[in-house]
Amino acid sequence: MPYVDGFVLAVPKDRLEDYKAMARLGGEVWMGHGALSYVECIADDVPYGELTSFPRAVQATEDEVVVFSWVTYASRQARDEIMAKVMADERLKDYMQNMPFDGKRMIFGGFEAFVQHGS
Repeated sequence: MPYVDGFVLAVPKDRLEDYKAMARLGGEVWMGHGALSYVECIADDVPYGELTSFPRAVQATEDEVVVFSWVTYASRQARDEIMAKVMADERLKDYMQNMPFDGKRMIFGGFEAFVQHGS
């Protein structure tokens, strides 16, 4: 079963094109270093819940859009090795220094898959 890194974040609408450019490059970098898949999604149907929701989790404001993304790897060990290479990759340096979103409100974590249907 694959290992998955998941991310939820809020991107200012006026920086969305910057984020998309970063995401496209990120996909190339992650896949180039051995990730199995790389997916970035813009919220389309994510209501603001009374207690919990994606927008609430990242404290999204009216001028922000929620992004949900994930990267899959063959294993936790592969993820750790790939992530070290990604973090050292010079192609991401400019984005790491000037991210088009508030990294303090990003939710992220690694998950061990236990059920998978489809590819």
